[in-house]
Amino acid sequence: MEEKSLRKRREDDQSIQSKEPKTTNLQKEVGLISGICIIIGTIIGSGIFVSPKSVLSNVNAVGPCLIIWSACGILATLGALCFAELGTMITKSGSEYPYLMEAFGPIPAYLFSWTSLIVMKPSSYAIICLSFAEYVSVPFYANCKPPEIVVKCLAAAAILVITTVNSLSVKLGSYVQNFFTAAKLVIVAIIIISGIVLLAQGKTKNFENSFEDSHISVGAISLAFYNGLWAYDGWNQLNYITEELKNPYRNLPLAIIIGIPLVTVCYVLMNVSYFTVMTSTELLQSQAVAVTFGDRVLYPASWIVPLFVAFSTIGAANGTCFTAGRLVYVAGREGHMLKMLSYISVKRLTPAPAIVFYSIIAILYIIPGDINTLINYFSFASWLFYGMTIAGLVVMRFTKKDLKRPIKVPIFIPILVTLISIYLVLAPIISDPQLPYLYCVLFILSGLLFYFLFVYHKFSWVQKISKPITMHLQMLMEVVPPEEEDLN
Repeated sequence: MEEKSLRKRREDDQSIQSKEPKTTNLQKEVGLISGICIIIGTIIGSGIFVSPKSVLSNVNAVGPCLIIWSACGILATLGALCFAELGTMITKSGSEYPYLMEAFGPIPAYLFSWTSLIVMKPSSYAIICLSFAEYVSVPFYANCKPPEIVVKCLAAAAILVITTVNSLSVKLGSYVQNFFTAAKLVIVAIIIISGIVLLAQGKTKNFENSFEDSHISVGAISLAFYNGLWAYDGWNQLNYITEELKNPYRNLPLAIIIGIPLVTVCYVLMNVSYFTVMTSTELLQSQAVAVTFGDRVLYPASWIVPLFVAFSTIGAANGTCFTAGRLVYVAGREGHMLKMLSYISVKRLTPAPAIVFYSIIAILYIIPGDINTLINYFSFASWLFYGMTIAGLVVMRFTKKDLKRPIKVPIFIPILVTLISIYLVLAPIISDPQLPYLYCVLFILSGLLFYFLFVYHKFSWVQKISKPITMHLQMLMEVVPPEEEDLN
C-alpha cells in the first residue's frame, strides 16, 4: 500500500502540466486510429477541392504551384511538431488556450479564446458547411448556380445534424468521423489513381516548362500560402482533445507524424492529377476543379465526385465540431466564458452546452454567407495566434525549464515557424491592404473590453443576471459542472 501511495504521489507531482482537478469527467476514449482520422478528416475537407485554383492564380504556373503545396505541408508538419511538444508538456484540452495561458498569462489566452470562439472556429465551420451544401445542391441545378437560400438551408441543416451527433456521444462522434474519413479517402484515391494512370499513358504535356510565365513576389507567395494553408488547416486539432486521448504521450505525436505527411502526399498527388487533364488556364476557368476532373476522366460515373466531395466536407465539419467544442468547454471551465459552457451532460458525458453554443455562432455566419471574407478573417487571425503560441514554446524553454517534456523539438523549429507566421500575417497587409484585416484586428482588441468587464472585475450584476439563466438551462439540458464527482 505504501509503495502504491508513493507511486501515486510521484505521478501527481509530475502532472504540473495538467493542473485541472482529477474529477474532470471527459472520458479517454480516443485512440491512435481515431486520432489519425480526426487529423486527416479535419484537414481534408473543402480546401483541396477549392484552393488549387486560388493557389495557382497567385503564382500562375504549375511548378511554383506544386512547390507551394509541398511547402504548406512541411510548414503544417513543423507547426504540429511544436504543438506536440506543447500538448505533451501541458496536457490540458483546448490547444492554444492553455499554452498561451501558461506562457503569457490570462489576457493573451482570453484574446485567443475570444477570437477563436467568435471568428476563427465558427467561420471555418461555416465555410466547410457552405462548401458541403454547394456540392450537394449542384447535381440538382446542372445548368445554373444553386439558389443561395437552398445552399444556406442545407448548410444550417448539416450543422444541426453534426451538433446532435457530437452532443449525444463521444464514441458516436468518433465513429462518424472514422466513417467519413474512410469515405473521403475513396474520392482522394480515385483522383490520385486516375492521375497516375494518365501519367503512365503519357499525359505529361502540361508539366513541360512548368515555371514559364510564373508570377513570383512577396505578396503573391504569401497569398498563395494563405489559400494552401487553408486546405491544411486542422493540423493542430488533436491538441483540442488531449484529455480524451488514450496514452497522449504516445498517440499525439504518432497521429501527427502519420497523419499530416499522408495528407501532404495526397494533396501534391491530387494537384498532379488535376494538371494531367487541365492546363493552367483551364483550371483557373473551372468553377469546381474536382467536378471538372470527374467530367473529363470518370464520365458517365462523374456523379461520384460531388457525392464523395460532400462526404469529405461533412467529415471535416464533424471533426471541427468535435474538437472546437472542447475549446469552449475549457474556456468556460477557466472562467473566461460563461460557466454554463463548461457543464457536462449527465447522461452522455459530453460538453453539450459548449457544442451547441459553437454551432449557433456558426449558423449566424452562414446568414451573410460571404466565404471569401470569412477566409480572410480566418487566415489572418489563425496565423497571428499560431505564431504567438509557438513563440510561447520558445519563451517557456527559458521560463518553464522544470516542466516535463516527453517530446522536445530542436529550438530552431519553433523559431522558424514563428518567423514564417510573422511573414504570413504582415505580407498580405503590406502587399494588398484590405479593410477585413483592420476589422479583424479591431475585433480581436475589442476582446480586452469584455475581459476587463466580465472576467477580470466580474461585476455582481452580471452574476445576478446569468445565475437564473444558468440554472434554467442546467435543468433543461440536464448538465452539471465538471467539478461534481457524481454525475448521476
